[in-house]
Amino acid sequence: MKKDRLWWGLALGGFLAFAVIAWGEQNQVISPANLPVRDRVVLPAVVQAVLVGGDRFLAANLESIRVVATADDVRDGADGNASFAIRARLAVALLNPCHEDNYYYGNALLTWGGMAEQGTELMGRAMNCRGWDELPAFFFGFNQFYFLKNVERARQALEEAARRSTVNAAAMRKLSIMLAAGEIKEETAALEYLRSERNAAQDQKLRRMLDKRIGRLEGLLLLKAAQKRYEIARKMPLEEPDVLIREGFLLAYPEDPMGIGYEFENGAFILSQIKVDGLEGNK
Repeated sequence: MKKDRLWWGLALGGFLAFAVIAWGEQNQVISPANLPVRDRVVLPAVVQAVLVGGDRFLAANLESIRVVATADDVRDGADGNASFAIRARLAVALLNPCHEDNYYYGNALLTWGGMAEQGTELMGRAMNCRGWDELPAFFFGFNQFYFLKNVERARQALEEAARRSTVNAAAMRKLSIMLAAGEIKEETAALEYLRSERNAAQDQKLRRMLDKRIGRLEGLLLLKAAQKRYEIARKMPLEEPDVLIREGFLLAYPEDPMGIGYEFENGAFILSQIKVDGLEGNK
C-alpha cells in the first residue's frame, strides 16, 4: 500500500510539473486541441507522461517509435495520415523538443509531404532546444527559403548553423551569402537536398518515403520546364495550365506519387500543401 501511494505520489508530482511545462509550450506554437481524430489516436502529451510515471523523455521515445512504425504514405488516406503525423510529432516535441529522431523524421516526412509549416515549426523547436546541433538550424533555414519564401529568416538560420558547425561552417556561410544574393535555384537545390537525404538514410522505409518525395519534386520540375518552353515559344506568360497540354508542350500532367498534387498559383506551379481541419496556419 505504501509503495502504491509513493508511486502515485510520484506520478502526480510528475503530472503537475509537466502540465505546467506543456501548458506553456502549447500556448507558444501549435495547439492540437481541435485537430480531428481519425483512425489513430494520439494521447495528449501530459497523459503520455503520466502513463510512464512522469518520465517525459521515456514517453517521447515511445511515441516516436510508434509514429515511425505506423507512418505510411497511402494516397487515399493522405488527410488522415497528415492529421496523425502532425498530432504525434507535436506530442513528441512537447515531451522532448530536443528529440533527434523526431526532428529528423519530422522534417523529412512532414515538411516534404505537404505539411511544410508544421514541419518547420518542429525544426524551430529543435533548433531552440539543441543549441549545439547545426542540423535543425540548417533544416529550418532551408525550409524558410524554399517553402515559406522568407530569405532573411533563412539567412539568419544558416548563419546560426554555421556558428554551431565544426565541419561545415564555411559551406553554410557561403550558402547564406548566395541566398541573400539570389543566386540559388530553388527547385534544383531542393532536389539535390532530398537526394542527399535519401542516400544518407539507413532505414529502408524512410528511403522509400523519400523516393516518393523526390518523385513529387521531379513532377514539379517537369511542369516548370513545360511552362518555360511555352513562355519562350509564345513570348507571353502562361495563364491557363491546360494550354500546355492542348498545344503539345506537355503530354500529360505528372502524377504525384504521394497523391497530393500540384497547383498553379500567381503564374507559377507549386507543390500543393495538405490542409488539416482545425490546424492553425491552414488557409
